[in-house]
Amino acid sequence: MKILCVSDQLDPLVYSTRAKERFTDIDVILCAGDLPSDYIDFIVSTLNKPTYFVFGNHNLTEFSYYHRRQAVQAHSRGPHPTFEKEISSYDLTHSHGATYLGFKTAKEKLLKVKNAKGKDTPLLLAGASGSIRYNNGLCQYTNTQMFFHLLSMAPRLFWNKLRYGRYLDIFLTHAAPRHIHDREDACHKGFDCFNWFIKHFKPTYLVHGHIHLYDMNSPRYTKSGDTTVVNAFSHCIITLQGDDQ
Repeated sequence: MKILCVSDQLDPLVYSTRAKERFTDIDVILCAGDLPSDYIDFIVSTLNKPTYFVFGNHNLTEFSYYHRRQAVQAHSRGPHPTFEKEISSYDLTHSHGATYLGFKTAKEKLLKVKNAKGKDTPLLLAGASGSIRYNNGLCQYTNTQMFFHLLSMAPRLFWNKLRYGRYLDIFLTHAAPRHIHDREDACHKGFDCFNWFIKHFKPTYLVHGHIHLYDMNSPRYTKSGDTTVVNAFSHCIITLQGDDQ
């Protein structure tokens, strides 16, 4: 199974009239945030493959369609007199032909992964939108807030373990785990709770964006326990055992 991962940048190799020819053997697409909706539209309409996405901390014009929000006036002397506070309810799941994975789990029944007993089972996914909180903007979270979002997915992940023999195959995020691919500035620090998540739920891949790869020596793939952490900046292709292997 071949997976196209994209994030943060409109890649001319993907945003191309030759994209269908170039990525003809792709089975599923993962969009790791900070991408305009029309780019996701293009990918879906051109490649016509199951597509999943999360939001980052930019390109958030449609974020409110997926997360019901309530404006809160913050009476402070700081540079951000207003901000928006999330309510724990979600609206849309599908739009632009893609499935939203923000703080949700999903099963892609059209794609099969063999479990430890050699039985074909659906591709199992989970996702988390947003970055670490750095200026009270939209889709930004403290580590504690993100941890509770992750906990909300735990019942479904335990059910996956009972039914399919594993918790999940892919964890799609925007931010990186702390101390894996992240940076030390306030905006680009990763989440400690992502390390907790991959230690306990053991996805084959954690696919993230947010960290731009302008230095060719910067790592794109890093192993952490049973999980390979992948920086999807621009685009990359990863493989996962499917029913054809």
